This record gives sequence, C-alpha cells and structure tokens, in this order.
Amino acid sequence: MLSERELERYKRQILLFGEEGQEQLKRAHIFVAGAGGLGSPVSLYLAVAGIGAITLVDNDVVELTNLNRQILHYDRDIGRKKTVSAEEKLREINPDITVKVIDTTIDETDVDRLVGRADGIVDAMDNYPTRYLLNETAVRKKIPFFHGAVQGLYGQATTIIPGLTPCLTCIFPTAPPKEVFPVVGVTPGLIGMVQATEVLKYLLHDGRLLTNRLFIWDGLESHAEEIAVERNPACPVCGEISPVKPPARKKK
Repeated sequence: MLSERELERYKRQILLFGEEGQEQLKRAHIFVAGAGGLGSPVSLYLAVAGIGAITLVDNDVVELTNLNRQILHYDRDIGRKKTVSAEEKLREINPDITVKVIDTTIDETDVDRLVGRADGIVDAMDNYPTRYLLNETAVRKKIPFFHGAVQGLYGQATTIIPGLTPCLTCIFPTAPPKEVFPVVGVTPGLIGMVQATEVLKYLLHDGRLLTNRLFIWDGLESHAEEIAVERNPACPVCGEISPVKPPARKKK
C-alpha cells in the first residue's frame, strides 16, 4: 500500500498510472549496470518515479573527465567511489525507496548473484563484453534487458524480452572495436530517459515497447528513426528459447 506521503509525492503521475500502477512500481526491483553516463539519468528517473528497489553496480572512481555527462556525480565527488556517490544522491532524491549499491566488476562468476531476483536489467555499460554477459543473464533468467548505447551525438536503444524479441547477440553478433569514444552529456541523458521510460512501460504493461525495433538518435540532425530487428533462430544465446506471448497491455 502507498503511504500518505507517497500518495502526495506521486500525485501527478498517479493521474496517469492510478494508485494500482504506482503500487506496481513500488513492488518492482530493477538492476542497473553502471553508474556513469547512462546509469546516471536512468537511476535518477527510476528513483523519482518510485521504483521500490534499485540495485546499482559499478567499480569505478569518479574522475574529472566524467563530469561532463555523469550527472549523479559532482565536483566534490572526485576520487570517491561511484557507488558511494550514487547511493548518496539517490537516497537524497527519494528516501522512500530502497537503494542497494555494489562496488564490483560484473563478470561471469558473480553476475547471477548480483542480478538476483530483479525484475529487469538496464544496460548502462560502456563495453560490449559486459553487455553480452548481461544479455545472456537476462535470457537465462527470462527477464527484460533494456539496452542503450551512445557515441558523440548519436545513441541507440532497444528493449529485449527473452522469447519474444531478438536478444543483443541477434542484433549485434560481433562487438565493435574497443575504443575511447567521444560523448557529450545530452546524448546519454536522452538515451537514458528512453531506457527509463521503457522500464516504466514494461512494469505498467502500458504503451508500445521498443521490442523488435532499434531506436536510433542522431543529435546532430535532431532526427530519430528505428530499424526493425528479428530473432536469429541459430543465435547461440536465445535461439532455443520458445516464443512467448507479449505482455498484455493495459486497457485504456
């Protein structure tokens, strides 16, 4: 049940979701991989929306070069662990939710334990090996995987639901070369908000998800487009999963 404080805090979005929808968000647990450029807006907007439990994993220290885009961290946080900095901000912005931060590197030895019983995984990483590992975990656990990636003024996002959509390996069979890529803060801000919106829609069974579609943002042209993507029956990650029915959307 929502407290009187929560009813007041979420008053404007309860007009959209109803109390039942807000209670669904309160019961949800979302795993966010990364507390950087994408993880910052994703976790902030999930927190203010009232997602009941957020687990945030990162192993880096805040550096001066992070501050043009990683809005969870301030100048005073330079040298601090990103998990410590992020937990402080998220608890401050919404003390009514549960925030768990884990300072570690996500690898194959502990990814299942880290994700635990989360209802979904948000990909806020900056490298494809970890993205593929998280994708495999989502497929194995049969939970959604909300992918996002950025470079410069360009970004992409898609929502992966095991058994219903292509997985990340279907869409990107080969990882791009590792590089230190340029990025300006507005791009992860926009893509992160797309990812957070997808999380909310999934949990609320509302709207049309970015399933079977890759959203492409060109900030230089202020232009968005989408590319249809399909499952690969021979995919080594999800090829053997039986198709499932899409989640029922909320009736208007």
